Order: sequence, then C-alpha cells, then structure tokens
Amino acid sequence: MSNEFTRVRAHVASLALIAGGLALVAGGLALPTEPRAQTPAIAAPITRAAEVRVDNFTFSPPTLTVTAGTTVTWVNGDDIPHTIAAKDRSFRSKTLDTDGRFSFTFTTPGEYDYFCTLHSHMVGKVVVKTISSPS
Repeated sequence: MSNEFTRVRAHVASLALIAGGLALVAGGLALPTEPRAQTPAIAAPITRAAEVRVDNFTFSPPTLTVTAGTTVTWVNGDDIPHTIAAKDRSFRSKTLDTDGRFSFTFTTPGEYDYFCTLHSHMVGKVVVKTISSPS
C-alpha cells in the first residue's frame, strides 16, 4: 500500500504545481484596472531610390525624374569602365568597372546634366522636383 500511497502523493503534488502555474498565468492575463499609456506610432521614413543602368555606351533611362531627397545609383553593366560626372561639377564618380556602382543623393530641385568623362558622347540628365505635400 505504501507504493500506492507514494504514487497518489506524487500525483497530488503534480496537480498542485500545475494549479500554481495556472494561477500565475491567469494573474498575468488579468486586465489592468487603469488604461495603459499608448506608445505613439513612429512613421517609417520614406526611402526614395532610383537606378540608372550604364549599358552599351548609354545611360538608361537617359532622363530620370525624381523628387528631392532621392538617391540615384548608377550601375555599370558594360565590359569597359565608365564614369559619372555632373556638368556643373556637383558630383563625380571614380572610374566604375563592370558592375561598379556610384550613388548620389539629390537634395536640391533642378536639372542635373551629366556625362561619362571617358566617353563624352554618353550623356544623361536627372530632373529633381520638389516633394509635393498631400492635399
């Protein structure tokens, strides 16, 4: 009988542990009596990016229109080196080998003509517009 008594006692102890755990869980799920302060939602920043491909001695698209704050990345897809240089000297890349990249963030509205300093017939333009506010 002592064997049976030991088993029953172990079972009762297990039930007590389970009941205690359920009480803890239930206490954690109780609704607060005071409303909780709400954390203000933080708006995710707007990411503006655009890409110009350099292929077959051309920039594609040849004219790109973006809003102020946009980062434009040129990617050289040709087998020979190219550069990207603004006619007004506002930006200039190093020589880009195949798959080389150059990025520039346009913060001021306007028109930016650019060319490849190694192949002057390669020309392009970035048109930067102001960000329009929602109406």
